[in-house]
Amino acid sequence: MWNVITRFIQSYTNAWYIPNIRLTDLVEILILFILIYRIMVWIKNTKTWMLLRGFIVVGIFILIATVFQMHTILYLVRASLSIIAIAAVVVFQPELRRALEKLGEKNLLHNLPIISRKQGDLRFSDTTLNSIVAACKEMAKVKTGALIVVERAIRLTEYESTGIVLDSRLSMQLLLNIFENNTPLHDGAVIVRGDRIVSATCYLPLTDNTLISKDLGTRHRAAIGMSEVSDALVIVVSEETGHISLAQQGILKRDINEEYLKHELRITQYIGPERNSGKGESHHPQLNRGKKFTRD
Repeated sequence: MWNVITRFIQSYTNAWYIPNIRLTDLVEILILFILIYRIMVWIKNTKTWMLLRGFIVVGIFILIATVFQMHTILYLVRASLSIIAIAAVVVFQPELRRALEKLGEKNLLHNLPIISRKQGDLRFSDTTLNSIVAACKEMAKVKTGALIVVERAIRLTEYESTGIVLDSRLSMQLLLNIFENNTPLHDGAVIVRGDRIVSATCYLPLTDNTLISKDLGTRHRAAIGMSEVSDALVIVVSEETGHISLAQQGILKRDINEEYLKHELRITQYIGPERNSGKGESHHPQLNRGKKFTRD
């Protein structure tokens, strides 16, 4: 009886292919899953999706030509494949560069315990933190426009060189004086590295996101653009409304209060695993004030 059951089971299982799964296979699947997921998110959050739809339309047209054996069109497609490949690289050049920059943001080497700094180390002192918050509060009262970039892990040398080098110790009075109207340094952004203002009147890249609100001016667009190409925390004081906004990783929090700004600067102050605070709400009840713009 047992032999009959065994033969019956074997007759159905002998044809089955059971692969020999190794640990490296599971690692490969995990890597591919992460890469595909990141590419999908990247496509969704940029104008790449609009361009990709154009390529999909062209692909459908070529498929129709193949089905109906349109030989002239197929010959032209085969002859121009190399040109199409080069054109794709040219068209997607800004997006490809931004994707590589995002990959570089991960800073894998610094995550190794051997060469990474201690999580308890500070990027800037409490005095600098309080000076930034106090200056933003004072400028918001009198509706003085301001754009402050707080550098994190990624060095902003490229953007620092577009402004006027200061290399001055940060203070509330210095920030107020820089952004005072009709002064030589008030136009543009300041870049803060540690406890020092390294440069003022810096030009920042404007976001090319077409989904942002039409009532946002150049300062807010520059803040979002800067946060898209770096891990910096960018603070904006509106000259029209006096509201304080905060941009991180392409997400803008509008009309935040003093407590929320201090909370986010406190997170930025400590060196360690970066947290994308823009993608989630704080558990502190007084810190969840403000309108949030996301790249939906």
